[in-house]
Amino acid sequence: MNSQYPGYGSEGGPPPYPGAQGGYPPQGGYPPQGYPGPYQQPGYPQQSGGYPQPGYPQPGGYPPQQGGYGPPQGGMGMPFMPRMDHGQADVHVTTNDDPKDDDVAGFGSSFSSKAIRHAFIRKVYLILTLQLSFTLGMVALFTLHHDVKLFVQRHQYIYWASYGVFLVTYITLMCCGSVRRKHPWNLILLTLFTAAFTYMVAMISSFYNTYIVLLAVGLTAGICLLLTLFAVQTKYDFTGCGMFLCVASLVVVLFGIVALIIGMFTPIPILQLVYAGLIALLFSMYLVYDTQQIVGGRKHEISAEEHIYGAIVLYIDIMQIFLALLQLVGSSDN
Repeated sequence: MNSQYPGYGSEGGPPPYPGAQGGYPPQGGYPPQGYPGPYQQPGYPQQSGGYPQPGYPQPGGYPPQQGGYGPPQGGMGMPFMPRMDHGQADVHVTTNDDPKDDDVAGFGSSFSSKAIRHAFIRKVYLILTLQLSFTLGMVALFTLHHDVKLFVQRHQYIYWASYGVFLVTYITLMCCGSVRRKHPWNLILLTLFTAAFTYMVAMISSFYNTYIVLLAVGLTAGICLLLTLFAVQTKYDFTGCGMFLCVASLVVVLFGIVALIIGMFTPIPILQLVYAGLIALLFSMYLVYDTQQIVGGRKHEISAEEHIYGAIVLYIDIMQIFLALLQLVGSSDN
């Protein structure tokens, strides 16, 4: 027995390598059989499937690109502000170009994902319907009721107060995902956001004749319906065009700033008409872009947990189209 390596053969010498009979004895502090797989460390809970728990962004998703609203016009112009929604919500990138290939994940997995997506779409358009109904009712009240029209036109400080509420709630909902997904704070902020933006839209509408407002509402409804059907039925995928929309937004913003500066010295009505037309065109493209991300089945799609986000972006797109058309129709009438 070798005194340097006691217990390892009568001939002495170093212990055998791993794999030889006997192997190394277990070292102090380690369990004889090792840690249970797969590689679970002490003090950390085992994750199912290796992915984060619900509520965290899933790996592999690319956020949509940033866009932008134009600057507000002088006086009681359209309430534009830079878009902060894109890049804040969870957006997934589908791994298969063909939605039918989702069946390879397992029997019933495709049906389950479609059911979740359909429930998400119903929530988004239900919230959007309630928002548009409330806004349409307030626009009708501010336009048709003479006393209300005079009141809101004389007390324009309420407009700026509502603009402040709109900014605070909009930034909170778009930048704070935890607040946007937390009930009931998300519904409370969404209600305040809708009420503030509705007051601004209704007050702007009160400066136009009734038939002008009705014509703008009809044009907006027709355009948005056609664009939504096009976004759902077309084979072209516009969810990857976020960078182009970002560039287009910057161009519109710069044009609006130049038009505002020129208008301070020499009013040129044609510049305001061109600016309103560019706004209507820009948000028409945004409506197609956002609709395809909400409906899903494309390369980029919004997470099914973001129904508040989906309703807000569609509502903003539709309202900006309405305000741009209102200015176009009203200017042509004058």
